[in-house]
Parts: sequence; structure tokens; C-alpha cells
Amino acid sequence: MDLFEYQAKQLFEKYDVPVSLGEVATTPDEAEAIAERIGGVTVVKAQVKIGGRGKAGGVKVAKTPADARAAAEAILGMDIKGLTVHRVLVDPGAQIEEEYYVSYLLDRANRTFLAMASYEGGMEIEQLAVERPDALAKVPVDAIAGVDESKAREIVAAARFPAEVADKVAAVLVKLWDAFVGSDATLVEVNPLAKVASGDVIALDGKVTLDENASFRQPGNAAFEDVGAVDPLEQKAKEKGLNYVKLDGEVGIIGNGAGLVMSTLDVVAYAGEKYSLGGGHSVKPANFLDIGGGASAEVMANGLDIILNDPSVRSVFVNVFGGITSCDEVANGIVGALAILGDEATKPLIVRLDGNNVVEGRRILTEAAHPLVTLVDTMDAAADQAAHKAAELASAATAAHGNSGSLN
Repeated sequence: MDLFEYQAKQLFEKYDVPVSLGEVATTPDEAEAIAERIGGVTVVKAQVKIGGRGKAGGVKVAKTPADARAAAEAILGMDIKGLTVHRVLVDPGAQIEEEYYVSYLLDRANRTFLAMASYEGGMEIEQLAVERPDALAKVPVDAIAGVDESKAREIVAAARFPAEVADKVAAVLVKLWDAFVGSDATLVEVNPLAKVASGDVIALDGKVTLDENASFRQPGNAAFEDVGAVDPLEQKAKEKGLNYVKLDGEVGIIGNGAGLVMSTLDVVAYAGEKYSLGGGHSVKPANFLDIGGGASAEVMANGLDIILNDPSVRSVFVNVFGGITSCDEVANGIVGALAILGDEATKPLIVRLDGNNVVEGRRILTEAAHPLVTLVDTMDAAADQAAHKAAELASAATAAHGNSGSLN
């Protein structure tokens, strides 16, 4: 989970990392009021989870509260690399003398943590890393030993910070490590870490990515989630404990096990290439949904409820290989789920069962004879039928929409 800048700096403040932190505004009036409270020069910054705000015009200096209002009016609603700005951070201005770069991240390739630091920070850090990689120090960090004062000084020396700021930068690095480990982050980044006119070294910006797999021991991290930006179906699935990802397609997918679901996505995409939706588009998977090892009626009903409420879904492919969970349990789950959903279930289900107790599972579904359920023996044939059905229903809906439009 990526944080907004203001959230990252709030997190830094919790771990005593020196920061410059103002207040968040969602309207020009709020921005003006915040600037009035802060006094003096302020900086109005777009809050979006992407870099390049400054170059896009999303960061403006305001000398007066009226300027802050005007800056907020210009920035709010702005599109920055496909993201709309809904809030701005109004920060106190700073007399910057030097800009540095520091970060910690999870180095997956080498299975360790990595510290990166440069005496030359600012907007062009990516360009610096490409053109002059020697100016960006990369120091591996042992997960057990972490970053104490000695390790921080090693990082400072590798980045060639001058002696007059070395102690202050090292102190920031120790506290930033505390924030990195304490919040279960996979990335903490400060750009710029600035030396200001007072001689202090403070974080003027912040970027943090939290490890959502650590949410069970970081309940406070839930407060950072931007619920308004989350797809409502993904949010609903999360609340029901389902492993769901929304995709841009027409065939809803339910499977047991991430590997099987991933394979199902590929098979449906391949089958869907035969069925055109017009405009150069073909039938594609509409989601990833792994129900895991449990296929009770409630779990299946929750999964179907999510998928059937996706207006882009035309058909549903339930692909289950019985292992620990047997096929008869899955079949009973499907029958029970359809009974729970009742009239809410309106889209065809193509079901492929295989593995443990498959004969009994197929018998249960056959005897239930639900009008929406079609049993198919193989994965490829089921994917083809699901894609075909989705294309038929999509075409019918398009035709119906066109006919209704011609009556007006």
C-alpha cells in the first residue's frame, strides 16, 4: 500500500524523523485558511501517489494566503499521469541550502534490505542514477543487524556527505530505519532531505510503501488506506476476506488456488481471442478470485455476489480442482450459494470440476439442475464455452441498447 506524501510524513514524525509538515486541504478555502495559520511563505503540493508532480505543475510556492488559494484552485482537479488530484498539502516554506536523497527498500533480487543515499538529491534523482550511478551509494543492510549509528555513518561515507552535515544525516538515517522496520514498510524514501538555512536537516518530502501482508500486526496501517480510490468491488471482497482483483473483461473467474486461477485467466484469454466484441476487442477475464481451500456455500455465495455485481461480467467460469477440498463440497457450495443469492443470480455459470470426489460433485450439480449452471468436463472446453456465452450476451446487450436508443 502506497501512502500519500502527507501520510508518509506523519509516519516519519511518529518515529522522530525531522519533517516539515503542514495540513491537508480539499478546497481552495481550506488551503487559504491553512496558509493563514502557518504564516509566511507556504508550498501547495498535489497529493497523488506518483512522482513528477513538480514538473506537472502540481507544486506551487505561495507567498500569501491568497496565493495559496489560487494555487489550490489550479492544482485541485488536475490530472497528473492519469491520477486526479483531490487534495493538496499546504506546507511551511523552507529556505533550502542543499538537497539530498536517502531511502531504504526491500532488495528482492538479493533477498536483503538496501540503503540508497546521494549527496545530490532533488527532482532529477532518477536521471542521476542513470547518468552518474557512482553518485548514488547503494549499501546492503542486514535484516538482523539493521541500521545503528555505525551503519548509518557507513552509508553517509559511501554517499560522500560533507563533514558539516554527516552527523545530522546519520541521525536521520537511524530514525528513518526505525520507521522502515517499525511500520513493516518495503520502501521509505526522502527526496529531498534538505539542509535549510537554520542548519537543520529535515525531510521535505516522503514516499512510503507498506507491506499489506503485515497488516495483522500493523492494525494502525488501515487508517492510511485511501478507501475512496479503491474499486468498490475490491473493497467489498476485502471485507469478506476474499482474494479478488478486478480486471477489464467479461468472464468472471472463480477458482481454488492462486496457481489454478492464474492458469484459468490465461486459458480464458486464449479462448476469448476467437470471439470479437467489436472495435478490435475480444473476450477477456473480468477478475481474479481465489476462494482458497474452503468452498462452503457462504464462501461461494460471497464470491458469486462480488462477481455478479460487476456490470461488465457476462458469464462466470467456476474452475475447481478438488484436493484437500473435495468436489462434492464445492458442488454443495455452488447449489447453496445460488439458493442464498436467489434472484440476484442472473448470469450463466460454466462449471468445471475435477479431482477428489469429482463423480459425486458432478452428480450433485446434475441433480440440482439449476438453469444457470452448465457442467463441462475439461478446462479448455469450459473456458471456450464461458467466452462464447459472454460474447453472445454482450452482443445481445449491445443490440438491445441500440434498439432502445432508436426508439427515442
